[in-house]
Amino acid sequence: MLTLCPAAGINHLSGNRQFLHINAERGFPARFLGGRRKTSRTMRAAVTLLLLLLAAARAEHRGRAYVRDKVCQEFKTLGKDQFRTLTIIANSRKYSNATFEEINHLVHEIVSLAETCCAEGTDPSCYDAGSSALSAKSCSSRSPFPAHPGTAECCSHEGLERKLCLAALRHPPQPVPKYLQPSNEEICQAFKKDPKDFADRFLYEYASSYSQAPLPVLLGSTRTFLSMVSTCCISPTPTVCFLKEKLERKNLSLLTLMSNRVCSRFMAYGKDKVTFSYLAMLAQKTPGASFEDLSPLAEDAAEVFSQCCDSVAEDCMQKKLSEHTAKICSVLSARDGRLADCCQGKNIISNYFCISALQPAPAPGLPQPPKPTNKQLCGEDGARHVKRYLFELRRRHTSVPDIFLGKLYDASEKVIRECCSAKDVPACLDSKRQQMDGELPPFLEKANQLCGEYNKLNFLDFKKKLRESLMRTTPDASPEQLGLLVEQRAEFASTCCPATSPPLYCTSKVKPPPLVAVSAALGNTCKGGSCLLV
Repeated sequence: MLTLCPAAGINHLSGNRQFLHINAERGFPARFLGGRRKTSRTMRAAVTLLLLLLAAARAEHRGRAYVRDKVCQEFKTLGKDQFRTLTIIANSRKYSNATFEEINHLVHEIVSLAETCCAEGTDPSCYDAGSSALSAKSCSSRSPFPAHPGTAECCSHEGLERKLCLAALRHPPQPVPKYLQPSNEEICQAFKKDPKDFADRFLYEYASSYSQAPLPVLLGSTRTFLSMVSTCCISPTPTVCFLKEKLERKNLSLLTLMSNRVCSRFMAYGKDKVTFSYLAMLAQKTPGASFEDLSPLAEDAAEVFSQCCDSVAEDCMQKKLSEHTAKICSVLSARDGRLADCCQGKNIISNYFCISALQPAPAPGLPQPPKPTNKQLCGEDGARHVKRYLFELRRRHTSVPDIFLGKLYDASEKVIRECCSAKDVPACLDSKRQQMDGELPPFLEKANQLCGEYNKLNFLDFKKKLRESLMRTTPDASPEQLGLLVEQRAEFASTCCPATSPPLYCTSKVKPPPLVAVSAALGNTCKGGSCLLV
């Protein structure tokens, strides 16, 4: 699976900061003083390389010479070692579930191809022949490259069609970032033992864990981390050095974490559904706010994500997310004291992190919301009427996890598509509404109770209460079966009840609805040993 890749590091700090290049002798980032202008030039060259190499297969229709010449130009601009480092980052992002060894094999082949075919006097056919050989190697039964379930289908094609297919393959993001930063002592021990191996493994682990963070954010974060290590591990006072450097990196670290979360959701949901998901999240934290207050904020957030998640602009996410956070604070601080406290901080990215981490607010005592009429559902603003109704449900059930509201949203859209084009529209919609009236309320209460207890209790008390509940509802279960049920439900709650739940993972824990009805969409979600809400 051939992916020729990435872009160079960027400056997220002001002033004359120590930046990184790859030292060919040591194989580890070395420091030099550089200003923003030089870093911006490097960034532009790297962005050019990224766009060229990620789309290399797609660009073949423009001519093989075009691709080869552009790739070689940027290879010479960046140098072999920086090219290699950035190739690790890009392919670790794309194949986020691959092993380090698989990424290493792929990187070695890509760098060797560029080094061999970009040398002076090389036959122009070298690059095309080499990339074709890599494509064939990807299809070998003993391929050392990252595995993908779609590889076999791609390899059934030949030539350009095969390359296009392989180039489009990518792994889903890790549900929860696996990277755990070692202690300062462990970092320096590994660094001093083998600086190059330490840097390679860090880049692989970090880029695969935060694969959905915008590339400039990810590059800035890895760059400053390696700078910190190379500085502090030779410092006479490493503890003080690490503390100072980590404080300087805090904003960028939070930005990496938060942008990876929001972009993972945007990638999984798309713009329309992420708008609803964000609306529901805001309603969960400030259920006293109106639809008219929150809907513009949700639309603004979705626009930020659509502009910045795939952007290679250096400060897109930080700038736009900061502006969005200021809007949240302006509109909602008076609605919720906890949110107002979050908005008092001087670091606006920290303020956004604080807001996102707020627990669901208690649901206000509100009457049942009116359901959309058939005319409203099948009118031009049918989707907006659905969002408003689901928003009202969220205000009354603030602990229901996002994944179930998302299922409601999907099922509602399907009902509209099918019933509004049916021969007998009223009969179709009335039938679905009748099913929903009977099955939806008890389900929402069960989901709200499970996640409400998870949010309220510490984890040990939560599991104890789960066990007591399951002993009453499944009296014939053996101790082993009971223990398994407790662990499954607790694992689901701990991962999928929070507002920051990983969307693809939690969706996989919910069985697809066999029926179109909204009620059926939720009534069947927990069968087969998945989330076990019943």
